[in-house]
Amino acid sequence: MIYLDNSSTTLIKPKEVLRYITLAATRFTANPGRSGHNESIQAAMEVEKVRAKLKDMFNLESESNVIFTSSCSIALNIAILGSAKQGGHVVCTENDHNSVLRPLEHLKQIGKIDYTVAYQSSIGCLKCEDIEKCLRPETYMVVCNHMSNVNGDTAEINKIGKMCKEKGLLFLVDGAQSGGHEKIDMQSDNIDFLTLAPHKGFYGLQGLGVLCIRAPEAIEPIFFGGTGTNSLELIQPDVLPERFEVGTLPTPAILALSGGIDFVNENFNAIREHLDDLTTFLHYELSSLPVEIYTTTENAKGVFAFNIPNMHSTDVATYLNDRWGICVRGGYHCAAKKHEALGLVDRGAVRASLSYFTSFSDVQKLIAAIRTLLKKQKMIK
Repeated sequence: MIYLDNSSTTLIKPKEVLRYITLAATRFTANPGRSGHNESIQAAMEVEKVRAKLKDMFNLESESNVIFTSSCSIALNIAILGSAKQGGHVVCTENDHNSVLRPLEHLKQIGKIDYTVAYQSSIGCLKCEDIEKCLRPETYMVVCNHMSNVNGDTAEINKIGKMCKEKGLLFLVDGAQSGGHEKIDMQSDNIDFLTLAPHKGFYGLQGLGVLCIRAPEAIEPIFFGGTGTNSLELIQPDVLPERFEVGTLPTPAILALSGGIDFVNENFNAIREHLDDLTTFLHYELSSLPVEIYTTTENAKGVFAFNIPNMHSTDVATYLNDRWGICVRGGYHCAAKKHEALGLVDRGAVRASLSYFTSFSDVQKLIAAIRTLLKKQKMIK
């Protein structure tokens, strides 16, 4: 089996992550911060260490500004629904995931906001001017996908963040694909809210999302419940992170993220170089074949989208899985507007997404499988 679906979730976990998973299952199993006994306190202290690592990695002012959620989608919902302004306007982008588009569409359907989708004026990158031309007097937020989960297209978040600061706009960055792969500084990039999916670029476990907040006063909680503090009060606590964290935290996934941060910090440049090499190699080889490629060489970051002419993407993915044991993803990747922009509403795209643990041999086998399929379809000899 060759696994090339790492943009969905990483399959192979580094030893640093496995070590913390074992600790979570054998040592820190109490409910963190919910009791005054030593086991609960020790578990809570381990959780706080992970907040501190994220604070340092993304240049936040305080560990308390790191909010743990059950997924990146939930983190995006908290930021979008919690900041909604009656009669306001939001700008999002063609690269955004349905975790952004559907909350915005919900707010539009109930008559609370309107939103505009910004489309790329240049190949491979969403520019600041693409956002600016969509602004209205009532615009209060810009939501921007840092790296497309479909084809790896990126956004110049530093320039967009600077523009948002100058115009007094909130800036939400979806870092689900870029977290762990790209340098992000919430201060210098002027990011108010950053969301992360630790099971992707940090090689962690599913069931955890992260919301990093610089502007907590701009959002209201959308979930309410137990926090372990102020239990006699029926109003959600005002302090962070309890204001936005409800219920028992997923300690194993949080501690796995701790190991993932260590792994990424130690191997950051090597990870980037490896993904660049593999993606560039795949692009070069498939460019000589009758294959439609939607990923640019400038975005050789491990997310590669393509199609075989006259075939639906899911049929290609099924063939690669059944005949070759190669795991890729076909379809629409929960990204409706990106497929509209690429003109792929009729068939979606095949996505091969790589990781640090993907080998050149894995990519060569994918290329060989595609060659065989093209011969079968009588597109090459």
